[in-house]
Amino acid sequence: MKSIEIIILMKKIIIMCIALVMASSTLSAYEKMNLKDIAEGQFAAQRIDGINPIKGTDQYAQLSRDGKQIVQYSFKTGKQTAVLFDVNNTQGERVDQFDGYIMSPDGRYILIATQRQAVYRRSFKAVYYIYTVQSKKLERLSDGGPQQAPVWSPDGNSVAFVRDNNIFLVKLLYGNSESQVTKDGKFNEVINGIPDWVNEEEFGLSRALTFNADGTMLCWIKYDESKVKQYSLQFFKGSNPERMENATYPSTYSYKYPKAGEENSIVSAWSFDIKSRRTQQLNVPLAEDGYMPRILSTEDPDKIVIFTMNRHQDVLNLYSVNPRSTVSKLLIKESVPKYVKEETLDNIRLGKDYILLPSDRDGFMQLYLYSGTGTLKRKIGDGKFDITNVYGVDEKTGDVYYQAAALNAHDRQIYVSHTNGKVERLTNQEGWNTAIFSGDYQYFVNTWSDYNTPYVYTTRKNDGKIIATNVDNHELKAKTQQYGWSKREAFSFTTSEGIKLDGWIVKPADFSASKKYPVIMYQYSGPGSQQVVNSWNAGAMGQGGAFDQYLAQQGFIVVCVDGRGTGGRGANFEKSTYLKLGDLESKDQVEAASYLATLPYVDKDNIGIWGWSFGGFNTLMSMSNGKSIFKAGVAVAPPTDWRFYDTIYTERYMRTPKENSQGYDVNPIQRANNLSGALLICHGMADDNVHPQNAFEYSEVLVQADKDFKEIYYTNRNHSIFGGNTRNHLLRQITEWFITHLKNKTILGL
Repeated sequence: MKSIEIIILMKKIIIMCIALVMASSTLSAYEKMNLKDIAEGQFAAQRIDGINPIKGTDQYAQLSRDGKQIVQYSFKTGKQTAVLFDVNNTQGERVDQFDGYIMSPDGRYILIATQRQAVYRRSFKAVYYIYTVQSKKLERLSDGGPQQAPVWSPDGNSVAFVRDNNIFLVKLLYGNSESQVTKDGKFNEVINGIPDWVNEEEFGLSRALTFNADGTMLCWIKYDESKVKQYSLQFFKGSNPERMENATYPSTYSYKYPKAGEENSIVSAWSFDIKSRRTQQLNVPLAEDGYMPRILSTEDPDKIVIFTMNRHQDVLNLYSVNPRSTVSKLLIKESVPKYVKEETLDNIRLGKDYILLPSDRDGFMQLYLYSGTGTLKRKIGDGKFDITNVYGVDEKTGDVYYQAAALNAHDRQIYVSHTNGKVERLTNQEGWNTAIFSGDYQYFVNTWSDYNTPYVYTTRKNDGKIIATNVDNHELKAKTQQYGWSKREAFSFTTSEGIKLDGWIVKPADFSASKKYPVIMYQYSGPGSQQVVNSWNAGAMGQGGAFDQYLAQQGFIVVCVDGRGTGGRGANFEKSTYLKLGDLESKDQVEAASYLATLPYVDKDNIGIWGWSFGGFNTLMSMSNGKSIFKAGVAVAPPTDWRFYDTIYTERYMRTPKENSQGYDVNPIQRANNLSGALLICHGMADDNVHPQNAFEYSEVLVQADKDFKEIYYTNRNHSIFGGNTRNHLLRQITEWFITHLKNKTILGL
């Protein structure tokens, strides 16, 4: 080698060494994150939670920070205007703390919830108290045991609730006298007024009970689950908390869980005349295997609205039902290709003389405004983007307030549509915006964030003008800089099939383009979901993606790509996975890994993938795709065969196994022989959602296929796998799995 070449080479080496030293010193200047802090929420942003707008006013109620008071504030000024309840200032009964509250429609009374006990994801039991605001009198709602799903009558003079699957009624004007409305309720057989497990989980409701407008009638849905098959979960002594009753022998909890293609609860609607105590079944047309996902009151005493769906869930009917005559009338029939999205149900709004219905019938989720009798009046949205949330209708002006992905699929802005068709954007920063409007629609609290900025809360007028900044999380922002968090960067690429996919990437703080880094891909991939969103909520495990940043500190590049089937890009993109869950989703993750492997700073031989729930399922599918691109993967609480999962969710996207056996056979169990890469499976033993059966059956198939893997089971933990030290332990297992299997042969190229 010539001397001049040697000199040049030596200079390059010296420059590289200096760069490495500088990068090392820069990294060491940052504080190190630890998993326990992440598990305990040390990077959680300050939130403004529990805003409860008071109808027709610019006031809202909110729990105090210490959980001792219910305080009333003004949207306009942000100042406190009243204390509605204080645990230290009551007459009669006393409580030391409370878990929630429900105000009566007229504001005279408040139901105070104490001793809350979770049932399933949304449902819970509690010991409720009636609080009279003016006199400060506090008294028990009932002495018969904890109550569930209480609801006020419109005049605030009665409360109905469920206990032991039966409905009870308390009349405040008659000394809080309690009477039993139904008597046929029985565990695992008949439920009145609250949904069974699958209806709660997949239709997003915890109450199926309402008064009519004048409070003279009670109406509810009954679930006859006597023919539904049971699933049993086993509970052990465990710890945090300990179940001493299981110290020697484990116990079992058996509940009704209809798996795909099996029998569901038979649903029916009923009314109860409070004065005459007459009970009648309402005449609502429905096939025996159909659903009633909602029962709602209106402002007309002779009209309640009941939603029905067929088992395929591609037809949604809204019926007006007279609770006295039991006669029903079809208001709207919504029929769309493939399936009606679940969020449609939550975003339907019923008003004095209107029904607002979201629909993707034209390819994107838009809003359709009907008269109260079901006549279409106008459409909101231009059909080029999805409207993603509905905030309400100002009945005085006819203005409709909503959230939409109008700028791009990863952005959300707040809009108002006026009756003359004019649409105004009320938020001014790209990123992720949500809103809570005052009861008179004159003001709203806006929450904004983006990939790299924690939540900023502002109060605005209904034209979007900012009145005040309530919370800006500047301390958290400074903390992330102190810990050397890297920016989450957006990117896009086109697959070999010509599909444009979007993602984000987090690189180590000392990233050098001259090095090659191992990559961990995180994804969820479920129908309609989005992980690639320009929001502080992007990333794994919340807290601004703190776990992603922790992995980056360990020397990994962390990447997320939303494949086909995810939301924000219209019905065709989202529903492309219909009848074949896991096929296109896994192909797109393999395509993403293949794209990343072409980047000069990616170690193509050390790419991993992980996910939770559907993300765990798609991890297994992607690792068994037939292309050995993933060196390692972690599947947390994964479904492994959709025949093991519930009817409503699974059949919405797959129909029944009898109708679509070929689609159901595309699953990790059937692909076990193709598994490639080091696999870790984690599952909660008390998972009432994705049953441990999924992991058990899959692991057995892997054993028989002579595939090496590791599995960790968490005693007495449900689908969320938390409690005590559990979450910290889980995150450490994920981290160490990738360190062991991806970093040991990483090439650090110069």
